Amino acid sequence: MRWTVAWGVLASLGAGAARAQEPAGAPREPGYCAFVRGVGDAEAAVLLAPDMFASVGLVNAGEAGGGVPLGGTTPRLTAGLSYDVVGLYRGLTIRRRAEAECERFRAFSALQSAVKRGPDVGAEAALAARARVLEGALPEAEQLLASLREDVKAGRATIEELNALQLRLDGLRALAHETAKERERLAALPRPAERPLSTWLQELRAADDRAEEESGGLRRATAWSVRLRGGYDELINVRRDVPLFGMLTVSYNLGGLWQPAANARAREGRRHALEEDVEGMSQEVGRLVRELRATHGAEETRLREVSVLVGDLEGQLKELQAMETAKVRRYRDYLVLELARLRSERAWLKTHVEELGRFLGEERP
Repeated sequence: MRWTVAWGVLASLGAGAARAQEPAGAPREPGYCAFVRGVGDAEAAVLLAPDMFASVGLVNAGEAGGGVPLGGTTPRLTAGLSYDVVGLYRGLTIRRRAEAECERFRAFSALQSAVKRGPDVGAEAALAARARVLEGALPEAEQLLASLREDVKAGRATIEELNALQLRLDGLRALAHETAKERERLAALPRPAERPLSTWLQELRAADDRAEEESGGLRRATAWSVRLRGGYDELINVRRDVPLFGMLTVSYNLGGLWQPAANARAREGRRHALEEDVEGMSQEVGRLVRELRATHGAEETRLREVSVLVGDLEGQLKELQAMETAKVRRYRDYLVLELARLRSERAWLKTHVEELGRFLGEERP
């Protein structure tokens, strides 16, 4: 009886946990995850909780008499709790399977998002880096243009010099405008998680295999039954000192002997089915990886070239800042605008190379 009560309390706690709601303000989970978890909790609730039973009937009991060897007909009332210990295992396994299905969905969705974004992977962070450089450079360029206009009015500079500086400034403005438009476009596309692509492929296969492993465990558990029963058993009009009962019943279905081989075939078949299901996506992922690796290598080379140019122009600018002739100032203004353009390109390349390397799992210092 003590065992029956203990298991009943444990099962009640499990059933209560299945019905627990998420805390307010928690991030909303994907719809598919909410579905499989809800189904899992619903199925686990009846497995984790005990069964209540009651029966009323007539039995032969009492003292024998009148040639009746089993005694007279006596009403019987039985009530109590019954708990299948294997149900505890099955309920928890169903929940673990639901979590594995949710993880599988997340990994598959991340792969889909990466394929939909395609060559734009990593571009959002790179555009943000370029925009920060341009935002800092444009005010200085505006001041240079305003100063040159004053020099033209005073006859210290020519219209041609003003037009040339104006064209370079317009180039920076156009680059800033193009950057803003591109960031708006990318904001509307699916955003893949900031993890290597190979990691999502591994997690998809691992989650799918784990879901099948839990399903196999559920099938194995159906061959077993370990049931605890206890409660009240009263024979009306028959005196009994303790009208209680308790029992433990263990049973095993011999069909379980053939289950391991069948489960192994099912697990291997599911692995092949997964590869077949994602074969088309795998081809898309392979093509995307090849394109991104080619872009990654080309931009690494360009980043080294631009870094050398930036270093050279910064050195020239430091030397020119000590000179005050009009021609030197015009060349200095050109260097400032050209340096701003190259710095924005370097920021783009540096960030894009880092993001592509992280996404491809080829991160370098």
